[in-house]
Amino acid sequence: SWAAAQTSPSQGSSGSTGQETVKGCLSNSGGNYMLTDKNGKAFQLTGDTSKLSDHVGHEIKVTGTEGSAPASSDSGAMSQATPTLEVSTFKHISKTCEGAAPSH
Repeated sequence: SWAAAQTSPSQGSSGSTGQETVKGCLSNSGGNYMLTDKNGKAFQLTGDTSKLSDHVGHEIKVTGTEGSAPASSDSGAMSQATPTLEVSTFKHISKTCEGAAPSH
């Protein structure tokens, strides 16, 4: 049966399960953009991250769809899968991050 849950066509066919907004400090780790919130929870940013390069080391607010990076099965219990956040929009908040050292 055809699902009637497609309420907003403007979202595209990503099958998103709702969007989340995360405020945190942006860093670039080995070519991956990471957003770490004030509780120390880190998200790996995916999607259109090209505009984020100007904001490394800044505090930004990212709205996007949360997922999780695949964890390798033999990594043991220590390394959990890093949650990912597919960037829809972001907003620059501050040129400084709370409690974050410069990542240079």
